[in-house]
Amino acid sequence: MREHPSDRIDFRSDTVTQPTAAMRQAMVEAEVGDDVLGDDPTVTSLETRVASLFGKEAGLFLASGTMANAVALRTHTVPGDEIVCDRTAHIYRYEGGGYAALCGASIALVDGHKGLMTPEQVQSAIRKADGSGSHYPNGTLVCVENTSNLGGGACYDQMTLDGIASVAKAHGCATHIDGARIFNASEATGVSVADMCAAYDSVSICFSKGLGAPVGSVLVGSEAFIAQAHRWRKMFGGGWRQAGLLAAAAHHALDHHVERLAEDHARARTLANAVNAMPGFSVDLATVQTNMVYVTCERPAAEVAETLATHGVDVFDIAPTKIRIVVHLHITDEDVSRFLEIMRTAF
Repeated sequence: MREHPSDRIDFRSDTVTQPTAAMRQAMVEAEVGDDVLGDDPTVTSLETRVASLFGKEAGLFLASGTMANAVALRTHTVPGDEIVCDRTAHIYRYEGGGYAALCGASIALVDGHKGLMTPEQVQSAIRKADGSGSHYPNGTLVCVENTSNLGGGACYDQMTLDGIASVAKAHGCATHIDGARIFNASEATGVSVADMCAAYDSVSICFSKGLGAPVGSVLVGSEAFIAQAHRWRKMFGGGWRQAGLLAAAAHHALDHHVERLAEDHARARTLANAVNAMPGFSVDLATVQTNMVYVTCERPAAEVAETLATHGVDVFDIAPTKIRIVVHLHITDEDVSRFLEIMRTAF
């Protein structure tokens, strides 16, 4: 699929995807109302649909994954609490310090493997104020990211996910999944999103990445959790009016763009295998489970990115010797072949 008209190959992120013609039509035809007043039927139906799909009681439509995570973290914690997550987690690295500014919480960082924690690591990281003479903060929330962005798009296996949730519950902690690309994880592992998230209290699901919607995430959890989350969304300035136009795009994505994620994964593996065989470049193939490829370069990554840009290929250099390639619905087999030829001739 490639409906976005461009002569460039844009591997920077799956966030660059644009609505397809069919998705735009669904947005045009959407029935809308004032969502702050609870009158937008398309928003309400999306929230109900996603909650049911994930086996949760209720859902809340928000503007972004960062807002969904921020609202989730604030709902689960009070100032002075501590959140356990991997040191590469999006909530820690890329959300503007919201856990501190909006929640007043500290972070206990786990040194996971490729962004994936183990139950044992989580258990060691949880601190409680009780019994510490009030020296420790109160660890009350464990957050996992699936797939792991900085882990190269790697996925948790279900035994590990369930083990982390079990450890968290045993220590009185709530659990949250940052599921920005959770449909990628489900497609790659063959585990339904309901089964994958059954042991977790809340999940944020992004529609503006691999699913190709222009805007929006849904946060799911219990009815009581979502009722409180709705209040925090309002306080964070997240109340919106005729948001059904955006909810319609998410509905369309669920109908048409979930199963096709397997195509992105296949293209990413093809690309990774070929690049890994090229002199001067290497890929940890074990991490290429979904739509991301992290390439280690012998030369400076910024130089590689600049050279590729002159040939019509856009990538991010995310470390001094590493570039990130993300495959999405605007990338075709022909794009992959063209990119590999450029790699062979330009370096």
